[in-house]
Amino acid sequence: MGKLKVVTLGGGSSYTPELLDGFIKRHKELPVTEYWLVDVEAGKGKLEIVGGLIQRMVKKAGINMTVHLTTQRRDALKDADFVTTQIRVGQLDARIQDEKIPLKYGVLGQETTGPGGFMKAQRTIPVLLDVCKDMEELCPDAWLINFTNPAGIVTEAIEKHSAIKSLGICSGANSMMMDVAKTYNVDRKSISARIMGLNHLIFADQIMLDGKDISADFFARLAEGTGNHTLKNVPDLGLPREFVKALNFYPLSYLKYFWLNREMVEKEIEEMNQGGTRGERSKAIEKQLFELYNDPALCEKPKALESRGGAWYSDTACSIISAIYNNKKEIHVVNTLNNGTTRDLPDASVIETNAVIDKQGAHPITYGPLPARVRGLIQSVKAFEELTVEAAVTGNYHTALLALASHPLVPSVIIAEKILNDYLAANRDFLPQFH
Repeated sequence: MGKLKVVTLGGGSSYTPELLDGFIKRHKELPVTEYWLVDVEAGKGKLEIVGGLIQRMVKKAGINMTVHLTTQRRDALKDADFVTTQIRVGQLDARIQDEKIPLKYGVLGQETTGPGGFMKAQRTIPVLLDVCKDMEELCPDAWLINFTNPAGIVTEAIEKHSAIKSLGICSGANSMMMDVAKTYNVDRKSISARIMGLNHLIFADQIMLDGKDISADFFARLAEGTGNHTLKNVPDLGLPREFVKALNFYPLSYLKYFWLNREMVEKEIEEMNQGGTRGERSKAIEKQLFELYNDPALCEKPKALESRGGAWYSDTACSIISAIYNNKKEIHVVNTLNNGTTRDLPDASVIETNAVIDKQGAHPITYGPLPARVRGLIQSVKAFEELTVEAAVTGNYHTALLALASHPLVPSVIIAEKILNDYLAANRDFLPQFH
């Protein structure tokens, strides 16, 4: 079927073996012949370790794929067909600061929700818009498949400020469906759901098993605590039973940050004092993973990778790339423009929802109004996201302050200003737009 060139930016990430595993499984339908791993100079050591494992995995699989490692992004991008992004500007040390600074003021410190998501977006958006400029010149027909968090905000920035074709992806919805499948002891492929909302703020109001609506039964199980769901990177605090009954839908566990805000902050402070923030624990997990990756005898994705919190990433990313490449017209959950999918959000907003995926990209499936019980929260977070994108692009201090002050989890404008000032001081090296 000819040559297919894929480039992964942030190739030294511990997630890369997960992605390659997906390409190997699908090599007949997605014949990647050239795979380029790109990282910055500071990540060169990790790139070489991950790259070594990737080359051994390819060799073991016996597939026709050449693996290239480079710190020269433009060399890699030339004539690419797909570019995947999993970058972390400032690496895990920046994430740890994102978590700790708000906690100082009794505000949630989390990678993508609240101030932490704001700060990660400020570091990330300018870099990805530079990538898009390079792509416009070197591979204008390529698809950018963004897995970099905060995925929805980043995808919205690319949609508003670049001509590149892009989709944002997240493993959250897939993870929810895996848990439904586990509850009913069936294969994941038997389960589908209608997904509404924003990245890390989604819920399912309709769940199907082999085409049969099982929503009422599953929601009842959720209320009883027998169909519960939590992601590895979200503290496992249960919602009150009567509240789950009242919701009558299946929320991604990130929604607990809003509905159990005080309890979640207390839990995060307790975890920080006992074993470190999630970022500090991720750093320890990553160190162990790289020790495994460095073993010349290892030539497959290690089981330990699942503890990093990105399980099902390869299934999500690779199946969407294959759906575009093979014009499959399959339904997947992606971050894409609203364009009338729901009248309760602006058309130019990026939402996370079910879409038919073909070679033209995503065609979201219209679902109409958002339920009143969650509509206000989603609209409020969307306003925060719009301001966050504008702040990242302009470097305007006042826009940044308005963004933080508008987030539902920031309790006071005085605290918003303190968090912002601390963030700008701590991230000086990564925020050229502000300085």
